[in-house]
Amino acid sequence: MPLDLNNISSFQDAVITVMGLGRYKQGSGIGSAKWLLRHGAQIVITDLKGHDELKDSVDEIMGWYEKYKEQYPGKDIYSPVFVLGEHRLDDFTDVDLVVQNPGVPRESEFVLAAKEHGVSVESDMSLFFRYCPFPIYAITGTRGKSTTTTLLGEMFKLANPKTVVAGNIQRSPLEDLDWLLEEKNPVPIILEMSSWLIDSLETAPRMPDIAVFTNIFADHLNRYSSFEAYRESKAFMFYKQTAEQVGIFNLDQADVKSIAEKSPSKKVWFSKTKLPADHEGTFVENNAIVSRIGGAEKSIIEISEIKLQGEHNVANALAAVALAKVAGLADENIVAALRSFGGLPGRQETVREFNGVVYVNDTTATSPDGAIAALDRFGQKKNVVLIAGGSSKGLSLDILGKTIQTTCKFVVFLNGEATDALVESVGDAVPVVRVDSMKEAVEAASTAAQAGDTVLLSPGTASFGMFKNEFDRGDQFVAEVKKLK
Repeated sequence: MPLDLNNISSFQDAVITVMGLGRYKQGSGIGSAKWLLRHGAQIVITDLKGHDELKDSVDEIMGWYEKYKEQYPGKDIYSPVFVLGEHRLDDFTDVDLVVQNPGVPRESEFVLAAKEHGVSVESDMSLFFRYCPFPIYAITGTRGKSTTTTLLGEMFKLANPKTVVAGNIQRSPLEDLDWLLEEKNPVPIILEMSSWLIDSLETAPRMPDIAVFTNIFADHLNRYSSFEAYRESKAFMFYKQTAEQVGIFNLDQADVKSIAEKSPSKKVWFSKTKLPADHEGTFVENNAIVSRIGGAEKSIIEISEIKLQGEHNVANALAAVALAKVAGLADENIVAALRSFGGLPGRQETVREFNGVVYVNDTTATSPDGAIAALDRFGQKKNVVLIAGGSSKGLSLDILGKTIQTTCKFVVFLNGEATDALVESVGDAVPVVRVDSMKEAVEAASTAAQAGDTVLLSPGTASFGMFKNEFDRGDQFVAEVKKLK
């Protein structure tokens, strides 16, 4: 008999498989396992990575298990079972529920086997959507979603310090669900949603009350069969909204506009140019962000007053202002956050200036479009020493190669399966060197750079292979740059 998901108390004593532990201490896998342990589930945690790779995550879970036993003395708290380095079919077919890490593809044979045997498959995100008692605001898109999410968090925290910011931003919303269920007054919930997280909402009984679509570019083609499949994955959240819910769309992108036309939601728009008279939303006019939401046009803030730099961040600010205004946030909180929030680590982040050379960490540029945006900003004088390369996502690197030719004076290539194609696309136009570690990369880049240059880590590729993830890659870059003498 399927688990009764209408009642959290049903998790007590239930046998549940957590598929995909992961390495983020507050990520989907660990967040799910902790929440299920707290609610008395008997959990099997299974991951294709071995114990050595996941030792820190295993230790984290066992530490929480011991804490929960002390914290809930009158409750059965079961020791988790770890199945690492493999998946066993019985762990998917002979259990009450499977909680799938969104990093695991829906097409996994084990996920399909669970469904074939009548076992429900959920995720940390679908469980949160199922039980969260308050309105949910969600942000998706290929680029800018982390910055927009965090900027919105800063806006809302000025009005309510309890505001939850979670999702793809390395925090499972299940970390916050239990205390939210005890709250008497509404708490703003702001979630960054990757395409993988949206995929995992297939069983969720609701969609976000307000959802933002920042933009769409080709990405994750190692996971999706085509750009169209990736785009439709992002679009699912908007297609399933109701007429009472709000979708906020980028009017400057044709693909986003076409998705908006198919969404039943109320439409709000943002654009870097003035919106048509019959469109509600935010736009730029006379070098200021202007709001036309629920009434007359109102200038919110001069672009020059916004702390976030870069043309791409104007769009992020427009999207954030649109959601904040729809949600009823006061202008004073919106403006204060725009004036104070300077961006996230790893996103065109200036780390240090040393001997006249500026070092910039843009490790989250995991696709060619992200690296191109950074090169467009920093490479106008062809004075960039670029650190790039890594693992393939199935994307064409040709345009990135051409951009490197016109913006870079030297390139340091990190090893990875995508690097050969990137080296080929750059050709002989720029001198290059290949390295086996971030230490070697920073040493080579600093040797090639002169006063007035920018050393830019903007890989244009995924990080797996040499690094645990893109944040580990960025952390190693920052650490090596700070060692320079």
